[in-house]
Amino acid sequence: MRGGMVPAMVGALLLGSVVLPAPDRGGDAKPPPPAATMHGVFLGSGAEGVARLRRFETWRGHGTLQAGRTYLPGDDWVSIEGPEEFLRPWAAWRAARPGRVLVLNVPMLDRSEAGLPDRRVAALLKAGASGRYDAHFKVLAQRLVRQRLGDSVLVLGWEMNGITYTHRCHPAPAHWRTYWRRIVTVMRTVPGQRFRFDFAPSRGRDAIAWTRCYPGDGYVDVIGMDAYDQPRGTSFRRQVDEPYGLRHQVTFAKQHRKRVSYPEWGLFRNGDDPAYVKGMLDWFRAQRPLYESLADYCPHGVWTCSRHPRSAREYRRRS
Repeated sequence: MRGGMVPAMVGALLLGSVVLPAPDRGGDAKPPPPAATMHGVFLGSGAEGVARLRRFETWRGHGTLQAGRTYLPGDDWVSIEGPEEFLRPWAAWRAARPGRVLVLNVPMLDRSEAGLPDRRVAALLKAGASGRYDAHFKVLAQRLVRQRLGDSVLVLGWEMNGITYTHRCHPAPAHWRTYWRRIVTVMRTVPGQRFRFDFAPSRGRDAIAWTRCYPGDGYVDVIGMDAYDQPRGTSFRRQVDEPYGLRHQVTFAKQHRKRVSYPEWGLFRNGDDPAYVKGMLDWFRAQRPLYESLADYCPHGVWTCSRHPRSAREYRRRS
């Protein structure tokens, strides 16, 4: 919002001119050790988002934010390639303090919110799976490395289990999985990159069970979830326990030896709901995600959205 499992492959999978290495199946490797959670907030996509971060930190009242969150515009391929003028302010923010990381949402297809019909989406995913769009993602990777953003977390094709985005999975899950693997493979060929790829469905089942979209352990570094306070009347406990909800995400991630993340969370259908804010912040303390990022704009936020005073107090008290 800004608004079944694939079988393990044996050997390398040849797709067009790109050879996809067999995924790392983990063997007896232990899960990554717990580490401190990076905290973030989304306050705007471009330079305006960077400019607001310090003011938000002052309002928050304690600690600095380590995760800088933004989205590449998905209107056209030029935008998805990461224009230098878009990346430059985030690169400066990243470089100003050790420990900061850019978390960047990357659309998998242009005309990202154009409302294209499923038949058209399926054809575009098939084209992506065949390698038609590889060059765009190589350009993006090269630009990120050039801006010293080669360690970014890339939230690729987020909320793929829904209906909002052109990069949605349900019209062609097999093509979607292959296309994800192509993008990751192409971007990892760029010298100097250390990207982490975040597979982040929206909470719940939505249009398709998000497990059916999972592209394989060798192509995913983090298992995220966008978790807004909805539908109306839904308690936080229900959000944890529903099919494909928060608990399912954590269980799935443990099975696949991955860290979890929460690229987007915030208030929504239940208005000023401090119980939800408390629930999410307690969940973060218990699960120790790689990072969490509040979507701070109306109707989701607590700083820029004055209609949520009780939730704002809870966020400042507990975050």
